[in-house]
Amino acid sequence: MAAKKILVVEDEQAIREMIAFHLSRAGYGVIEASDCREAREAIADDRPDLALVDWMLPDISGLELTRMLKREKDYEDLAIIMLTARAEERDKVTGLEGGADDYITKPFSPRELVARIQAVLRRSGSANDEVVSAGVLELDTAGHRVMSLGKEIKLGPTEYRLLNFLMTHPERVYSRTQLLDRVWGANVYVEERTVDVHVRRLRKALADAKADAYIQTVRGAGYRFSTRDV
Repeated sequence: MAAKKILVVEDEQAIREMIAFHLSRAGYGVIEASDCREAREAIADDRPDLALVDWMLPDISGLELTRMLKREKDYEDLAIIMLTARAEERDKVTGLEGGADDYITKPFSPRELVARIQAVLRRSGSANDEVVSAGVLELDTAGHRVMSLGKEIKLGPTEYRLLNFLMTHPERVYSRTQLLDRVWGANVYVEERTVDVHVRRLRKALADAKADAYIQTVRGAGYRFSTRDV
């Protein structure tokens, strides 16, 4: 099986080369970029499985790059880990709300970095397995099917994309606006209440499998997927 490719976006050459060295030793293929322009070119030319993006870059910030990528249909599923010296909680929240899948503060150990990468790849569905399991549900990303206890659950295309996104990003709350960007796409202009309609349809489809409670409403914030306390 081909090695997973990691894009390292870091303007400080010594740090970038150190990260690349340890990722190579861990068995990953490494692509390097020193700024957002190089990162965009690398992503277009050689699609990585995950991007490590430094917050402070010389052209535009890594946070803005992350937001741009997550708004684009072609790259919305690209796993991204922010690297930064900013350790304040509000900075971490800003990074995660901007679309990052994880956040690592400098300095960090190579072992922690590799462990975080492995965890994010598993959550994003970019790991070796093409089946994402949670509770009684199994989402087969290759076969484009959802199963529960051996029986297929019939979903419309939008409900499938919504469930796919939520299952691969569990325990995180997403606002209606974020779900519109990540599931429908940034260039599709629909009302926020459309999200509520499709959530209701998804819950109805999952009800027979008693998995409708996995799609949880967080009052005043949005929706999340969770199998805890269900």
